[in-house]
Amino acid sequence: MTEAVQLSARKSAAVARGVSTRGIFAVRAENAELWDADGRRFIDFAAGIAVNNTGHRHPRVMAAVAEQAQAFTHTCFHVAPYEGYIALAERLNAATPGDFEKKTMLVTTGAEAVENAIKMARAFTGRSGVIAFAGGFHGRTLLGMALTGKVAPYKKGFGAMPPEIMHAPFPNAFHGVTEADALGQLERLFASSVDPDRVAAIIIEPVQGEGGFNIAPAGFLRALRDICDRHGIVLIADEVQSGMARTGRMFGFDHSGVAPDLVTMAKGLAGGFPLSAVTGRAEIVDAPNPGGVGGTYAGNPLAVAASHAVLDVIRDEDLCARAAEIGDRIRARLNQIAARQGMECIGEVRGLGAMNAIELVADRETNAPDASLTAAIVAEAEARGLILLSCGTRYNVIRLLPPLTIPMAQLDEALSIIEASIEAAVMKKAA
Repeated sequence: MTEAVQLSARKSAAVARGVSTRGIFAVRAENAELWDADGRRFIDFAAGIAVNNTGHRHPRVMAAVAEQAQAFTHTCFHVAPYEGYIALAERLNAATPGDFEKKTMLVTTGAEAVENAIKMARAFTGRSGVIAFAGGFHGRTLLGMALTGKVAPYKKGFGAMPPEIMHAPFPNAFHGVTEADALGQLERLFASSVDPDRVAAIIIEPVQGEGGFNIAPAGFLRALRDICDRHGIVLIADEVQSGMARTGRMFGFDHSGVAPDLVTMAKGLAGGFPLSAVTGRAEIVDAPNPGGVGGTYAGNPLAVAASHAVLDVIRDEDLCARAAEIGDRIRARLNQIAARQGMECIGEVRGLGAMNAIELVADRETNAPDASLTAAIVAEAEARGLILLSCGTRYNVIRLLPPLTIPMAQLDEALSIIEASIEAAVMKKAA
């Protein structure tokens, strides 16, 4: 019996069934590579779901954490604050889009950041309604899953959602939803379902994560900015997955030329250490009363130290440019594969920077989803030493999230594995 089989049995007996996992039990990782309990080596195209943008165990991140651990590991910022938190807030205020006075609060998870952003928007506007988008993902807390535009597995079986959360269509040209369609539906929502004067916030991912790596057109984001300005609504950018250089810019919204009022971030912010943030207009961030936002572990000193190192690495190694280079290389190879005879299962290749995906379809006439082929390709890739993740509301999208520090030779190796995995899965399906 292998170590993985034994660990899987122990997990089934001891860990909650709702905590979904894969059969890869990690024992060691370095940059873009990971080794499991049976000694198998993998190229990691998940990066902890866009957490390890700077790779596993970046030396500068590890050194920063080790140095901080020699001083203190926890005081609770509410009890005994520390300079690292303040300095990180200053850096995030400067890094996020928008030329206006900003402030920042640090918390622990992406869902916490989203919830606090909603609290700030409600406190500032005195309103309670929130509009999110179909296919969006904003966390697994009660409010987070209410905002999330995907039922299974995130909402299924959990009962009634919090009130005054509404969803509008997300533009998706591949599925026939134009920018004009999406904006028209939003205006109809205002006319039929909710007075815009009751809406505190509109929250959107500039590139949807769980929804299938769907890219919000720049014109759509600019139109949302205009709508929010017209109605006094707070525009929140959920950059939890798209931020920290992943899209070839520091934040996904940077591609649009407009600034949101609030930005939520997590994942790549601290190189594998739990940290999240809300940054935005000072008057909105300051709207809650003292003690109204925060948390015991919010802005943990070790995670803060890691985040300073991550920001240094992004700057010094020019990871925004590297993300763009990686993305160009990935899309060029995937488009070559999609153009081959027999690869009609690839309905679309899409991406922004190093946030890329392929959508698998039964045929290109109807774009009907092929979820079973998607799962088969992911399994084939894992058997060949590559970690891939699927996503999408129809479970037929494969997302590619390599660390931005991946060596190009390993990137090419992984792309060859993807090509071989698609070929093998298509042949097995046809057999």
